Amino acid sequence: MINVLTNRITEILLSMDKKETSAISLRAWVDKEKKKIVFVESDEDFIDVLFSFLTMPMGTIIRLIRKHPPSVGLGCLKNLYESVENLGVQQFQTAVCKNMLLYPRNGSAAQCEKLKLKIDDGQTLKYFLCCNKLCTLSGYKLLSPYSDAICDCQEHINREVHLLETKVAELLPSCTLYDYDYNGVFVREQTRFIISDELQVLPSCTESRLSLLSKLVGSDWSTIEECNFAIGVDEVLTLLKFALSETPLTETLLKNSLANELGKEDFHQGGYVKSRMEEPASNVNKKIHVKLITSKSRKMVCYAEAGEDFVDLLFSFLTVPLGHVVKEMHSSISKGCINHLYNSVHKLDAEKYLKSNEHKAMLVNPKLAPGFSYENNPLGIKEDIHPPYYYAQKKNEFGDWHDLLSYDKARLSSWIQCYSQGSTISTLTVKETTRRGFAKGPAMFTITDKLIITPISSISCLSLLSKLDKPVADIEERVVHVGCEEALRLMVASFVSESVLTDAFLRDPNPEH
Repeated sequence: MINVLTNRITEILLSMDKKETSAISLRAWVDKEKKKIVFVESDEDFIDVLFSFLTMPMGTIIRLIRKHPPSVGLGCLKNLYESVENLGVQQFQTAVCKNMLLYPRNGSAAQCEKLKLKIDDGQTLKYFLCCNKLCTLSGYKLLSPYSDAICDCQEHINREVHLLETKVAELLPSCTLYDYDYNGVFVREQTRFIISDELQVLPSCTESRLSLLSKLVGSDWSTIEECNFAIGVDEVLTLLKFALSETPLTETLLKNSLANELGKEDFHQGGYVKSRMEEPASNVNKKIHVKLITSKSRKMVCYAEAGEDFVDLLFSFLTVPLGHVVKEMHSSISKGCINHLYNSVHKLDAEKYLKSNEHKAMLVNPKLAPGFSYENNPLGIKEDIHPPYYYAQKKNEFGDWHDLLSYDKARLSSWIQCYSQGSTISTLTVKETTRRGFAKGPAMFTITDKLIITPISSISCLSLLSKLDKPVADIEERVVHVGCEEALRLMVASFVSESVLTDAFLRDPNPEH
């Protein structure tokens, strides 16, 4: 029996096939006359998917929704993402750095792996070991989430290994040896919620239902009918995209089209943080220097010239979770309904409706994935830490050895004792990428107002100036210094504005005062 079980588990460990996902059922109340969703009701499966949007890095969102037509506006982040794609590998510290920006990791990836519907095609956690097995057992003992990393022994880290907790739990979900929690992701099991068309999430109760119905249809409920919907991966992708509109559930479930209205919100930074054009001498050396080429008459930035430190800051926006961007947005800045979703999580009682306060923090204060921070980033966003990883080998009945990886040493030790011949357990260290940033320096870049980034070129700069169709006397150079406040303004502007540099540096952040 043990041999059969061991062989089956080995088969799972070696299998790369993805599990088929089933649809999630939604119960909806629809206004037939207005062709609008009033609200939907669902259990924790749908709410977990919805809340997971807040954990997604901005680069992941760009990658997913641009492949799911019609395209939508996300400020200038699409241009930023495509700039990374178009720059050569030689412009980055390493090839891994470019890959990190194109496929940024989710700091809550371990939790999101348990979602009933997963839309992140780059989210599956992978682990690689040094191709020299002796190095893993008794040498440098390094682990990497990237297959093109180089071990300290100068060999490639490209030998893939699967985490026991992920693969074995599929076969033994109730086994105490693999006590892995698959019941719910962020919210408590057997919890039901209602979600308004504007993504306001409320506990399911009569009071909440009546409040939403009265607000939207008044006293005439004859136009309301109950409908059932089944949503799959495509619908979740659509919902992620239309979460940046004003009626995301209606657009997703009733297939209405407001695509031409997406991304057209006016950008207002009133009451946010004020960018200072001049800094005290004592602070200037701590900040990033950026030269702006502006048009005095049009009061706009034509382009900027800056070094790799400023480009690193802009690139880092792709790694920041959506929830962190929304947290930094002032209430006067609107971007569809994502604000409502964030505020709903913030208001929920973690003890009653969420799995823990820690899970709530993952949504309202999401961190960068481990390894994605770098020195001197003025954003100051916190980075999560790597869990410990333990490694051993298992010998099957044919005499072949297989790698075993776990984040629980006791669990791995129990596995070895029960199902395998004795093996030494090694504690692995995650091979970090460079902490110097993403772009390779020293280098200078041209950054347009729409965040198109290219290596600096006299020809391209002249081309940008010629498009202004203004005399030379109208062109002005000015130097700005980017610290924490300016970095936050840039991050928010990149999400909601079509003229990022102008809005971040030239517009009055408090126009009403």
